[in-house]
Amino acid sequence: MKGAWLERATGFVNQRLVVVPRPLIREALTRPITRRLVVTDAGAFPVAKEHGRHRPEGANETIVILCVAGAGWVESGGFRVDVTKSTAVVLPGGTGLAHSYGASIEDPWTIWWCHVLGSDVAELIGESGVSPERPLIPLVAIDRLTAMLDEIITALERDQSPARLVATAGMAWKLLATLAVERRLPEQGSPLQRAMKFLEDRVDGSIRLPDLAKVVGVSSSQLSKLFKDATGGGVLAHHAALKMARARLLLDTTDLTIAEVGREIGLNDQFYFSRQFTRMHGVSPRAYRAEGKG
Repeated sequence: MKGAWLERATGFVNQRLVVVPRPLIREALTRPITRRLVVTDAGAFPVAKEHGRHRPEGANETIVILCVAGAGWVESGGFRVDVTKSTAVVLPGGTGLAHSYGASIEDPWTIWWCHVLGSDVAELIGESGVSPERPLIPLVAIDRLTAMLDEIITALERDQSPARLVATAGMAWKLLATLAVERRLPEQGSPLQRAMKFLEDRVDGSIRLPDLAKVVGVSSSQLSKLFKDATGGGVLAHHAALKMARARLLLDTTDLTIAEVGREIGLNDQFYFSRQFTRMHGVSPRAYRAEGKG
């Protein structure tokens, strides 16, 4: 991975770049909030022609890159993958493993990025499911994530006071948490997304696993695994959770009787509905409705 272009880390037209002085970072890592998460560097590189970095021993900081246009590549853990629009690259820090990344020669990427340190980072990154071998997260709503990085950069451009570092820590925590959620969201048009949408549209009905698998074009075992990986449970458990979410909404916002609420979610036996609701919530539908909320 040698090459002069790999050393071009900055210097792009209309770039934004903020590097927090390292003494301030060391001090921040001793304070109650910022020791858990602190942004050390952040920036935006539009059409970053010939951009690239090679770190033979990785980085202490965890690196987050959002590719909003163009293309690039990343090599980590001995694997090289292409990076396209609406993709996040997450390179966990402190691994000691070499990594490299750079812009496509034909279609240089536009990226927003930040580096973070702190005791919460590993747990947040672990929740997103990334690893040195799997550093990419396909993004559903990249504009929302870009806005978060824009807010971080704008804040640090003003100053890097302790108060500002606390503020950007909160922003970065939200960014990493959102990335963790994005990893779990099914891709648009995928069998899992279509199956979830099918169940959402039929909260008042019932469905058999083989029938749903046939609708979305996968085997029952494949569909079960997709739901287990995404939700921690099975297809029927997910459908039941959707039904109970609708029941809670109806109990909170309407004057429907308990029996009518049950019928709205496809459970026509009032006593069966009440047993299912109580099993999930620990209280009966009537008791739930009587609870003070808000």
